[in-house]
Amino acid sequence: MNWQSGLVKTILEPKNLIISSEIAVVIADKYPKARHHYLVLPKEDIPSIFHLNKTHIPLLEELHLLGRNIIEVRGKEISDFQVGFHAEPSMQRLHLHVISKDFISHSLKTKKHWNSFNTDLFVTHDKLCHMLEKENSVQRLPKTLKDQLLATPLKCNQCEFVAKNMPTLKEHLLDHC
Repeated sequence: MNWQSGLVKTILEPKNLIISSEIAVVIADKYPKARHHYLVLPKEDIPSIFHLNKTHIPLLEELHLLGRNIIEVRGKEISDFQVGFHAEPSMQRLHLHVISKDFISHSLKTKKHWNSFNTDLFVTHDKLCHMLEKENSVQRLPKTLKDQLLATPLKCNQCEFVAKNMPTLKEHLLDHC
């Protein structure tokens, strides 16, 4: 099994499941990019957002409900989290990210990591459902747009600060805690 299908292997081991329903499971991200970073995956084998249509909206609602549940179980507020999908997923199996906005983590190392959660490379649950309702599918971003988003300056997600590099941004993020 290659690294891209590592999520499938992870959800097959019951010890990794934090919350489970008949439809989906919640696991901790193995390489969290924030203090709280969870993945909600359907049990159904759906490779990515590009395999969804409007008939999947009830499934997405169930994923979102489980995401809200993990936030509640951890005693946190949903307003302190981003809940959504990567527009350019690197891992196979559809998965919803439930990630705290603090982005305090040793695993947050690159500009790509940051921009994958803090630009239009991150599609909120609501936006994805709206896209499916309207278009009945999700299209890949044009390469030029993807490259432009990846090159976006490192702007703090909580204020107007723009960092020159990741160490500077990570140091700045600590000021918000």
